Amino acid sequence: MSKKVLVLTEVKDGKLRNVSLEALTVANQVAAGGEVIAALFSPNAEAYVQDISKYGANTLYVTKTQALSTGTTEAYSQAFTQLIHEVQPDVVLVGHTSLGKDISPRVAAKCRAGLISDCTAVETNGEQITFVRPIYAGKAFQKKNFQEGMVFATLRPNNFEIIETAVQTAIVDFQPEITDLRTIIKEVVRKTASGIDLSEAKIIVAGGRGVKSAEGFQPLQELAQALGGAVGASRGACDADYCDYSLQIGQTGKVVTPDLYIACGISGAIQHLAGMSNSKIIVAINKDPEAPIFQIADYGIVGDLFEVVPLLTEELKKVLVS
Repeated sequence: MSKKVLVLTEVKDGKLRNVSLEALTVANQVAAGGEVIAALFSPNAEAYVQDISKYGANTLYVTKTQALSTGTTEAYSQAFTQLIHEVQPDVVLVGHTSLGKDISPRVAAKCRAGLISDCTAVETNGEQITFVRPIYAGKAFQKKNFQEGMVFATLRPNNFEIIETAVQTAIVDFQPEITDLRTIIKEVVRKTASGIDLSEAKIIVAGGRGVKSAEGFQPLQELAQALGGAVGASRGACDADYCDYSLQIGQTGKVVTPDLYIACGISGAIQHLAGMSNSKIIVAINKDPEAPIFQIADYGIVGDLFEVVPLLTEELKKVLVS
């Protein structure tokens, strides 16, 4: 039986987030020939209609309400809740981003729906939709599904294939009533060493206490730049003031699943592994051959990162240029 699926899409730095395109792909899978509806809360939403059409959204609800320009959780929650009541979808999919994690529990509660968060896979079998999510810091996975009511789930970025399914998209102007806002955002200050979002990066070069200083991240940044990736860090490196906490990966930082994760000078504490152990390929560079990181690494290099990383960068540049 076909389903009506609603996807909340997001824009960051002037482009649709990859996780939104992943969600649209999953939406087409679970809709089973039904209707895929996208929602975009942005003042220039029309600029993204073509991209959204390429990935299978039959309808795009556009919201330009001025109150949403504040970017507050309250405003987004009110708008998305009202949209769900209007659309009456069978399934709601949201990216497991900062915004998604913030508003999804609130909206699900207001809609009296359950919520399955941080899903890394979606399986369909007839009428049944099964969501797979990691538990126990990624040591195990559980499969969950809804027995009744609206299906509501958040999807972890960089875990689903993006497939183009071009359709004609109808645009609907949606004007929610945003009231009783207790907070507004006047300014957003960003601290980041890379323009690539860690949660969506395909390649990450991460440093730990072994980088020894803030300057020690320079070779890692050069390697990441050569590979077109992002730079991350362990909590130990952040606590030592080698870099900003916005780069932290781990149980108390960001959870990432890149295609390639290069861990430099990271011992492999369980808290860090919780944030990156599901990476597709893990390369560990550490001068301690007994470092726990080698137990989960696909490839390991025992050596001084300040010798290995520059050599690796130099060789990669030769290969990439040729």
